[in-house]
Amino acid sequence: MLSTLLPFMLFAFVASITPGPTNILVLSNSARYGLKAAMPIILGACAGAAGLVLLVGSGVGQSLVQWPGVQTAMRWVGVAWLSCLAWQIFSAPAQAVDAQSTQKRLGLTGAASLQLINPKTWMMAVAVVSVFAGNSTERQSQVLTLSLVFFLISLPCLGAWAVLGAGSSRVLRSAQAMQRFNRCMALLLLGSTWLGALI
Repeated sequence: MLSTLLPFMLFAFVASITPGPTNILVLSNSARYGLKAAMPIILGACAGAAGLVLLVGSGVGQSLVQWPGVQTAMRWVGVAWLSCLAWQIFSAPAQAVDAQSTQKRLGLTGAASLQLINPKTWMMAVAVVSVFAGNSTERQSQVLTLSLVFFLISLPCLGAWAVLGAGSSRVLRSAQAMQRFNRCMALLLLGSTWLGALI
């Protein structure tokens, strides 16, 4: 297990820090509502991804490999949901940053659900278990360790995106600047979603 832990930690870091729909949502929410508002999204996304590693390690993810129709359905449900989120961000009214806003936001449950319907997260979990868990008698404890390590590494990675978003709010003081930022984030989210779906 120790021989695979360092390569796995590198894999988890790269998978968590590189731009993707979840990172963009964290960035956008922290810029619009502040760092504190992004924390439930970070926790939900990290817990959802780590939970999938556990599920796949228990054999649940095999249906994705055996039934391509399930994977296709999940992909398009995820694309539809992320496209709706992108539209909500794009069409948000022009207003300056307001951390006290009561507007409905993506929270812990929504971010965790996003991981559950994201086929790329499922494929990542399948790769983690098949490459790093091995087939020894201690496989289940290894899967549990991998899940925990992934959670602990992904937290600061998504946290970095939240800090970046919160820092950008200093230049988003006007309503027009915030609207331009929202539209840019919405287009990035839409682009990363559809690019991921078509690859």
